[in-house]
Amino acid sequence: MSKFRFNSYFKIFLFAVSSVTVLTITLPILVLISTQIPDYRMFLKTLTSHDVWGVIVLTYAAALTSTIVSVVLGVPLAYVLARYEFPGKRAVESFMDLPAVVPHTVAGIALLSVLGSSGIVGKFSPVNFVDAFPGVVAAMLFVSFPIFLNNAREGFAKVDRRLEAVARTLGASHSKAFLSVTLPLSARNIAAGAIVAWARAVSEFGAIVVIAYYPLVASTLIYDRYLSEGLNAAEPIAVLLILLTLLIFSALRFVFWREEDGASREAVIR
Repeated sequence: MSKFRFNSYFKIFLFAVSSVTVLTITLPILVLISTQIPDYRMFLKTLTSHDVWGVIVLTYAAALTSTIVSVVLGVPLAYVLARYEFPGKRAVESFMDLPAVVPHTVAGIALLSVLGSSGIVGKFSPVNFVDAFPGVVAAMLFVSFPIFLNNAREGFAKVDRRLEAVARTLGASHSKAFLSVTLPLSARNIAAGAIVAWARAVSEFGAIVVIAYYPLVASTLIYDRYLSEGLNAAEPIAVLLILLTLLIFSALRFVFWREEDGASREAVIR
């Protein structure tokens, strides 16, 4: 990767536009974090609150559960969409993308019509989804699944089919070729999709508030504190969630960066 040098008007333009973009995203976050400096006692109180940590752990656990389900259900579907043509494929792809583009309150209402106590699944299901942990997981899964699916499908599409064919000619079954060739070569896309889907699940609010306001997760807790106690009560929890998520993403990026950098150096040496 080359260093950025201001040796042309085009590069200056790129840097100027990029700077505005970065500032647009980072400024609200930095301002929010800075609000806790003069009122650090409230932040420390939040930092030591068992209730707040319980909600954050519940949020991360629900997001992790939804991500695991996304991987289990999404990998086979992503492979089918990447490798095969069949009638109605475009319709399936459109429906799979739909949860990512509709207002998430609409997603919550759609889930409630299926999983609610009078829904076509909910009235027969032994599992309660309304105002319960399974409902939180269902809402997170519904809105984050398209993100994972598209990343995994892109990863499978990049794998050269001739590599699978070679494995088959060497005696591997279709499933063994998939597990030993295609899946490992798509692992980076699958992992990236899972990470982003998990983060999207953590941030979900609209669908959750419709189907499962309780138990409170991070987004609904912040909203609840904002309505009941005002902005000052909601800000410390929001800042804590931002810092935790930033820490997790920084760690994951560091791991991925090291792996990519190591692979790049190996390629150069060879």
